[in-house]
Amino acid sequence: MALNQRKAVYAGSFDPLTNGHLWMIEQGLSLFDHLTIAIGINPEKNYTYDIEDRLNILKKTLPESDNLNIAYFENLYLVDYATEIGASYILRGIRSANDYEFERGMRHTNSQLKKDITTVFLMPPRDLAEVSSSMVKDLIGPEGWEEHVAKMVPAPVFEELKAKY
Repeated sequence: MALNQRKAVYAGSFDPLTNGHLWMIEQGLSLFDHLTIAIGINPEKNYTYDIEDRLNILKKTLPESDNLNIAYFENLYLVDYATEIGASYILRGIRSANDYEFERGMRHTNSQLKKDITTVFLMPPRDLAEVSSSMVKDLIGPEGWEEHVAKMVPAPVFEELKAKY
């Protein structure tokens, strides 16, 4: 990879991957020369899918590309992981005012830790701004859940959810 390429990292738990995440990834690929999708492992969280499953689901869902990498990290601040992989940008989604307040605080903290890392905020379209991994998981169970969840996640993710539940 050339030295002057714009390299970004988009991190999340992706448990499960949603259409909102997919939109962010598509935008990231159009904005940056290289994008790393990084699954953050938080020992305080209980996940629906383990790290290997989440990696495999991302790989099944996203097209192979020279400018896309899928990885995971743990026990590191995101800015330190970005530095470790040579990324100068952190890509974050803003769905609501609450997201903005949280991400604004994180951006300021990150810039104190690593001044050379720039955080880029994107706002998804309204129909995707209402979708979260937590919402998807909360909808699973009652009769007819498949119809609603199918609209919120990519097809390979929906198939995984149907198989699991």
